[in-house]
Amino acid sequence: MEVAGCPLPEDRRYDLKNDVWWADDPHGGAARIGILGTLGAFAGPFRSLTFRPIEGTVGQGRSVATVESTRFTGAIRVPCDVVLLARNEEVARRPRLLNDDPYGEGWVVQVRPVRADAPGLLLETAAQIAQRLEERIRAQRIRCWPATPDLELYEIGVECSAVLTRLNEELAGHPPGDAILLVTDDPTSPIEMVRWSDQTGHPVLAHRREGNLHQFLVRKEAEPKPRRRPG
Repeated sequence: MEVAGCPLPEDRRYDLKNDVWWADDPHGGAARIGILGTLGAFAGPFRSLTFRPIEGTVGQGRSVATVESTRFTGAIRVPCDVVLLARNEEVARRPRLLNDDPYGEGWVVQVRPVRADAPGLLLETAAQIAQRLEERIRAQRIRCWPATPDLELYEIGVECSAVLTRLNEELAGHPPGDAILLVTDDPTSPIEMVRWSDQTGHPVLAHRREGNLHQFLVRKEAEPKPRRRPG
């Protein structure tokens, strides 16, 4: 399901207080724990994940790792008493997995509950947390995008031609794969951004409008393929 534009898989349970999910291994016994995608959308690109040097049993509410972005630092806590089985070392090497694939390759630890019935007693389904999560999304003004913006570019009161010049300058300084969120109040921007994408070959991944503001998420391609010539 989606909640206010943010994915919320229904095949797992959640500890909304601590922003973590719990997914049982289909073969039984073990489970994986990760963070909600809304936390990544709120925090912005994660720069580091550091595992705590602990082994064996970890008590409910204890942290197994800390994460840090430019505007957020927090702990990843287990929702019940667990035995720690494995850490996802790849997410420590590539913390952006927490943003880009929070419900898949961005899992954090593999565990086994000390009590087999604890997850069912302590955790909630997607349907049970949906309303509270929506309230949080609106209160914190969280916006989920197809890719996490590496830069937010606000161009208010600027003509679209100047906006696009600035966007091109910013893209030139970013590596391929980076995404930029452009926010503008130019009323012609929806048409101009389609033309810009056709001319440059860099895709517009998403477009939203809030009041008089247009938001465009664009991604820099390694080998852009323009569909029309400038002019």
